[in-house]
Amino acid sequence: MAIIVDIDVMLARRKMSVGDFAEAVGVTPANVSVLKNGRAKAVRFTTLDAICRVLDCQPGDVLRWVPDE
Repeated sequence: MAIIVDIDVMLARRKMSVGDFAEAVGVTPANVSVLKNGRAKAVRFTTLDAICRVLDCQPGDVLRWVPDE
């Protein structure tokens, strides 16, 4: 099972920098990098809420599941 985080896609669509995004969400740029690179093991609902609020999107726009091959 693989959960793919598409924050980089959403940031590109919004023409938003990682630094501006991190500040708006209330996380460090390093933590945004962890999410973007698929190294996160968990995401708090409060963080997911902030991500969706800042990007004006739904959780499914940021997270998607890809089955194992």
